[in-house]
Amino acid sequence: MAGIDRAEFADLRLFLAIVRRQSFKAAAIEFGLSPSAASHAIRRLESRLGVKLINRTTRSIVATELGQDLATKLAEGFDKLDEALQTLDAPGAASFGEVRINAFSDAAHLLIAPALPEFAKTFPDVSLSIIVENRPIDIVAEGYDAGIRFGHLVPEDMVAVALSGPQRWVVAGAPDYLAQHGKPETPEDLRNHTCLQLLLGDNSPFPWELGTGPDQKNYRVPGHITIQDTATTISAAKAGLGLAYLLESRIADDLASGQLEIVLEDHASSDDPFHMYYSSRHNNHPGLRGLINIIRKQNGLSRI
Repeated sequence: MAGIDRAEFADLRLFLAIVRRQSFKAAAIEFGLSPSAASHAIRRLESRLGVKLINRTTRSIVATELGQDLATKLAEGFDKLDEALQTLDAPGAASFGEVRINAFSDAAHLLIAPALPEFAKTFPDVSLSIIVENRPIDIVAEGYDAGIRFGHLVPEDMVAVALSGPQRWVVAGAPDYLAQHGKPETPEDLRNHTCLQLLLGDNSPFPWELGTGPDQKNYRVPGHITIQDTATTISAAKAGLGLAYLLESRIADDLASGQLEIVLEDHASSDDPFHMYYSSRHNNHPGLRGLINIIRKQNGLSRI
């Protein structure tokens, strides 16, 4: 068997977590994946190795004899690797030049900003450049080391690492707006409301996706204000200018303070976790790996 690439390395990590937890769902949550994505990763690994690793039933997850043997050896190897990485990640341990990352605005606000203090302390000699923009780009062609997007937007030829759990999109409005106009009870009621229009990074209109799974539908909603920037949309919603369609995690503080309220909560939609992605030639950059691990730790995920 030829040497493994970074994606297969991640699959081995996931396989070990599944064996340890005896649960696809629990391991998937740990790695910021859906259970179906975890199952697909294990099928891919089994196909690559040419052996059955896990026996699955509706009630149990049991490693095969070969699978258990592999898990035992992986556990020993990963433990040694983690010890080495902890030494490498020590404050001031190394100077690794520049890391350039392209991230869309919500990811920069939710993931990058909270990680910067620890990153600056741990990697004082790394020059970190964060370019915030929402347009789709080719990170390799434009000279970036990595990008951050939702999982389904990551190009298939990139290595991708989950940075968070699944995200939820909600409809929210200010209490004053809701007191004046009432709360919509169904998505169809939105036609009687003022809605803040969204633009994607390529300036195309973004329909509101409401519901989950087979019940999810796209809705074209009425409204005369169109905004591409999330911060401006939040400010407009808090000012009572209309209902907004936003990431729940992005407005957590506004919901807690009562400046915004969620409506149509039963119709909230789920989205993929945020992912850091990069070409295989960047997979050994200690500064990039360090940033990924800081973000994953802050979001309750394990090291890579």
